[in-house]
Amino acid sequence: MKLQHIGLLLAGLFFTGCSELEQVPESTATKNAVFSSEKGLELYANSFYDALPSANDIIRSDEMADFAARTQVPDFIREGAYGPRQSSGWSWTTLRNINYFIENTTDPAVPVDVRRHYIGLARFFRALFYFDKVKRFGDVPWINKAMGVSDQDLYKGRDSRVMVMDSVLADLNYATQNIRTTSDNSRTLITKSVAQGFKSRICLFEGTFRKYQTSYKLEGTAAKWLAEAVTAAEAVMKEGGFSLYEAGGTDKSYRQLFINKTPITNEIMLSAVVDPALSIFNDANWWWTSATYGARVSLTRTFVNTYLNIDGTPFTSKPGYKTLTFMQEVKGRDKRLSQTIRTPGYTRVNGGVSEPGPPVFSYTYTGYQPIKWTLDDTFYDGGSRNDNSISIMRYAEILLNYAEAKAELGTFTDADWTQTIGALRKRAGITGGLTARPTVADPYLQANYFPGISDPSLLEIRRERGIELALEGFRFSDLIRWKRGELMEQVWNGFYVPALDTPLDLNEDGKNDVVFYKVRPATQLAGVTYINVAETVNGVPNPQRLSNDTSGELTWLSNIPRKWNDKFYLYPIPENDRLQNPELGQNPGW
Repeated sequence: MKLQHIGLLLAGLFFTGCSELEQVPESTATKNAVFSSEKGLELYANSFYDALPSANDIIRSDEMADFAARTQVPDFIREGAYGPRQSSGWSWTTLRNINYFIENTTDPAVPVDVRRHYIGLARFFRALFYFDKVKRFGDVPWINKAMGVSDQDLYKGRDSRVMVMDSVLADLNYATQNIRTTSDNSRTLITKSVAQGFKSRICLFEGTFRKYQTSYKLEGTAAKWLAEAVTAAEAVMKEGGFSLYEAGGTDKSYRQLFINKTPITNEIMLSAVVDPALSIFNDANWWWTSATYGARVSLTRTFVNTYLNIDGTPFTSKPGYKTLTFMQEVKGRDKRLSQTIRTPGYTRVNGGVSEPGPPVFSYTYTGYQPIKWTLDDTFYDGGSRNDNSISIMRYAEILLNYAEAKAELGTFTDADWTQTIGALRKRAGITGGLTARPTVADPYLQANYFPGISDPSLLEIRRERGIELALEGFRFSDLIRWKRGELMEQVWNGFYVPALDTPLDLNEDGKNDVVFYKVRPATQLAGVTYINVAETVNGVPNPQRLSNDTSGELTWLSNIPRKWNDKFYLYPIPENDRLQNPELGQNPGW
């Protein structure tokens, strides 16, 4: 983010009690110096950007998702493994910093429009702070003042979701009306369009949450939030000056958004950038290629099946799709698939030499090994070396927010389809169905993902959202708002293995890559990975199996029970915080 260390130091003055501001060391800015000039406000406001996710936060953010097989089953969905003692996230320091700024940005020496701009920025970050809290905990205390240690409201109870989210919307509206910044080529600042983009994200979440989480009895207010999402997204589409990046062609454009050193500015709206001069990098390669570091996230076959054929027809309408090998199933598909996972033709650079890069089973459990965030040179694999910028918000999301909100409202048209879903699919090389909404619901999506949805357009919008935004941190929140947490119980399945003891050339370069066996052969082929899929290994249940024992889909950790419970739609209030303030109560079921 925008690195202004002086600003962060100044902001640090206000994390402590107000009385300490009177004890100013020599060579330290006074409160008056900060709030009496635009420069002072700017320096203070830079501290708010710490609330945005870091590059490493983003690249890890979908490790708990229905489509993500990983090293271990998350404790959150293991019976009895997660509760109030393990919960976290009940921190309010960021909020006090924001509220203190808003309270003190009153000096008439600073022009009114300047003050409104910076207050708008502060209120944007307050809205973002509270949205994250409400997503996690539901009802939370609404605090719009910088409290001291003796303030009675430190121990108040929680306010209702309705009251807090209405306040969030008021903050967002103020921010979008008063933030003056309309352009930023660095893609590290909150501009008017970025604020509108976040408003569309937040309002879509709240509108669909209220529609599908019917136990709250807020369905009657869902349309208001969905309409706000449409309005905000439409503002970005009409006024933001953004477009989908297509300069790299259908084979490269999508992935270039995630591996470019600088943000691709026509689509990327906000980014976590690197700064080699300050030794600020990310560790995407290390996390996504290491056998020991990170969660070893791989996509599941159930999800990979949702990628369309290149002609726009469902892959799952193809006869015999269930028994196609990896090499067969990845051909003739939506070109985002080959830009999201390793497929035949993918290469890596090792010591300056380009080499074939098949899925590596020291990393992947399913065979569908992601490449979306990783650089192709192995130099970056061993530590925090990555210098690619990491997207926090991009224009594609805005199109998806707009399409989904309109579909939920029943106002989605063929023109809307062409402008949103059709445009995204065109960028992905898909040739069919780009200008007219579908008329038939896909039975695969209904059976495996959304049995309660009959609207063909809405089903396809959800398909598109899953594919376009995969591994960018949206999926678990989407399952929460759609009330589809049960999808977290899906089998972690991988590609189809036709037979044991049969070498597979996964990238069709003429060299075999992997063999699956139950009795290890006495002689092994050089350069081939051997994977044991027997029922037990050394008397212990084997987490890696084939669905039909001697053939079938790879499965991973099916021996570890995963059970979704409706209480998981909210996290528990952390035990220590509830003990300090019993007025907080606890979320249902915890």
